[in-house]
Amino acid sequence: MAVIIIIAIIIIALIIVNIRVVQQARAFVIERLGAYKETWNVGLHVKMPFIDRVAKIVSLKEQVADFPPQPVITKDNVTMQIDTVVYFQITDPKLFTYGIEQPMVAIENLSATTLRNIIGDLELDQCLTSRDIINSKMRAILDEATDPWGIKVNRVELKNILPPKEIQNAMEKQMKAERERREAILRAEGEKRAAILEAEGEKESAILRADAKKQQQILEAEGEAEAILKVQTATAEGIRLINESAPSDAVLRIKALEAFTAAANGTATKIIIPSEIQGLAGLAAGVIEANKE
Repeated sequence: MAVIIIIAIIIIALIIVNIRVVQQARAFVIERLGAYKETWNVGLHVKMPFIDRVAKIVSLKEQVADFPPQPVITKDNVTMQIDTVVYFQITDPKLFTYGIEQPMVAIENLSATTLRNIIGDLELDQCLTSRDIINSKMRAILDEATDPWGIKVNRVELKNILPPKEIQNAMEKQMKAERERREAILRAEGEKRAAILEAEGEKESAILRADAKKQQQILEAEGEAEAILKVQTATAEGIRLINESAPSDAVLRIKALEAFTAAANGTATKIIIPSEIQGLAGLAAGVIEANKE
């Protein structure tokens, strides 16, 4: 009886030990007597004791491999240090297990050689400005090369590109000179714009002053013309009234004498007296003498 119990306990223990649960995003590669049998996916599985074994547990998540900087030489013979980051995912656990020994080392070496081949066809300036092109080429080459290993390369990124120190110093000087050049251009454009605005302001001011002076002269001329017109109108009206009253010769001569008197009261040093006024003056003197007598 005790032997049966012991055997039952051993069988139960063996069953419990050989029951395996595969978690999400994992896969178990199972071998039977040293040969590949199957791949377990998510769920509950039981293997044969002493016959089946779990050869490899594979993660199906996307993984990141950050490789150290690699020395590369550009087309114009500049040595740089470039480190790459590879994002990959295992798509076939069987190929990943049996396709290649040490797949991560293989990916690292493959990325280094691929990077050297691509950079060798580019000059320094192209390497610094063509990261997307380099990334795309490396991803395509690595993805194709890792297909037999059950690996899919999703993305490749160049993390750092480190030129030699003297090249960095030269680039910094070039950038500084470029910034100074842009600053000088912006300053010159600002001064030019300010000068243009100032000239336009002076031009508009001169135009406004000229317009104001023109308007003033027009108004003054109109005022003088209006005054002259009024004087002439008054004069014409006076002449008209005189003509309507039909003055005698004596009245006209007296008016002439009054005009002569007004002229004599001025600042003229010489006065030419018309003969008519002389006669009128004599007549006036005779009339005055006769009145006295």
